[in-house]
Amino acid sequence: MIYLRLFFEFFKTGLFAIGGGLATLPFLYEMSDNTGWFTYQQLADMVAISESTPGPMGVNMATYVGYTVCGIPGAIVATLGLITPSIITILIIATMLKKFRDSPWVTSMFYALRPASAGFIANACLSVVLIAIITVDEFKQSGNIADLFDLKGVIMAVVLLVLTNVKPLNKLHPIVYLAAAAVVGVVFKFAGA
Repeated sequence: MIYLRLFFEFFKTGLFAIGGGLATLPFLYEMSDNTGWFTYQQLADMVAISESTPGPMGVNMATYVGYTVCGIPGAIVATLGLITPSIITILIIATMLKKFRDSPWVTSMFYALRPASAGFIANACLSVVLIAIITVDEFKQSGNIADLFDLKGVIMAVVLLVLTNVKPLNKLHPIVYLAAAAVVGVVFKFAGA
């Protein structure tokens, strides 16, 4: 039964998350609330790992969640659940697009999907930023405004923002920044903060 639930949860995500990996985040937050398979902090870690490993981000996250819930069979089922709606949709669109390629309705539909997709991705980015630098739980416990922000996270975000906008450093490959961030995370013990 857990395999059916894994497939269904990721099928829903794959069906409605238009815009790629980051657009799946609102659905993954809901999945976290409904299933308890992972916490928001674990989701933030999944995003970081999925962004820094080869392959589509959404698929990487589905595989990871499936693996943590039910091992290798769970990873396969969750991944298939996520990609099945895309495969079905692509097959349908490919057959229909030949007939309606020049239709103003189709053109308008695809044009309207762009801002919706951008909104999903912007929301997902904001969610990740809030998880990375805002510590609401610590603030609630202490009531001290200084505890609202994770100082290490804020410093890291500002340093990376500056470095990626300074010439000639902005020409470096993103893997350089990912590797540097990983080293900084280990050296300064970000996980335990």
